[in-house]
Amino acid sequence: HMWELYAMWTWVPLYLLRSFEEAGKGSGGPGVARLAGFGVVAAGAVGAVLAGRMADRVGRTQVTITSLAVSGCCAAAAGFFYNTPGLLTALCLVWGFAVVADSAQFSAAVSELTDTRYVGTALTLQTAAGFLLTMITIRLVPAVGDALGWRHVFLLLVPGPLFGIVSMLRLRRDPAATAMAGGRR
Repeated sequence: HMWELYAMWTWVPLYLLRSFEEAGKGSGGPGVARLAGFGVVAAGAVGAVLAGRMADRVGRTQVTITSLAVSGCCAAAAGFFYNTPGLLTALCLVWGFAVVADSAQFSAAVSELTDTRYVGTALTLQTAAGFLLTMITIRLVPAVGDALGWRHVFLLLVPGPLFGIVSMLRLRRDPAATAMAGGRR
């Protein structure tokens, strides 16, 4: 999750701007690209709220796995839409919705699965480790983009959702996971 989230938020606006600029006249230009970049990040607010409600109904691991799968697919597909800014924007709006939809699920899962005496410490460690991890991809994306080209640079982010899906599948099989979301794992 954190491998992908902040690097996506940091670099998608520039990625969209480059896509719009390279598409040239008729694509909407920098103003539309900037608005699209804002929309992508803002879509996450809706994703977070709706995913939280859904997780309480169907379970945290299911919602997390689904949002990670959608997010990872968007990261993998972005380069294929690079030359069509309108389609890329639509894809990135879906990505913006999905990329943060799992955030609350991780915190809720830690809160539900940790001994109550250590919840604060566990959440602090989770947050610190996440932000430490995201520093890597925030720095890596532009370095690779400048060296190899920006078109497929977001493939670098795909391992995060893949690792997250595997981790959630393992958690889902753990009997202790019934402590989450009223037994809905």
